Amino acid sequence: MAPKITDFVEDAGAPGIIAGIGAVLLAPVLIPVIAGVGKPVAKSVIKGGLFVFEKSKGAFAELGETFEDIVAEARAEMAEAKQLPAGDVTVDAMSE
Repeated sequence: MAPKITDFVEDAGAPGIIAGIGAVLLAPVLIPVIAGVGKPVAKSVIKGGLFVFEKSKGAFAELGETFEDIVAEARAEMAEAKQLPAGDVTVDAMSE
């Protein structure tokens, strides 16, 4: 069975009804005010996010280059170790 408006009024009581009417009357005034404050805040948050994103792109690119350099050095050391005779491979040659 569908709820009746009288059931709602009885359950909400006078304070609930007054709050509901107040919300309906104040909504046309409050929504533009909230939107006016919210838009600049949202724009500044987005600007900050874009700034951080741009800065982190450079940092991640540099980190990637460093990692590639380390991998290349490790491969070069492994290739060098393979070229030495078996008796010449020491711990010192592998740790450089």
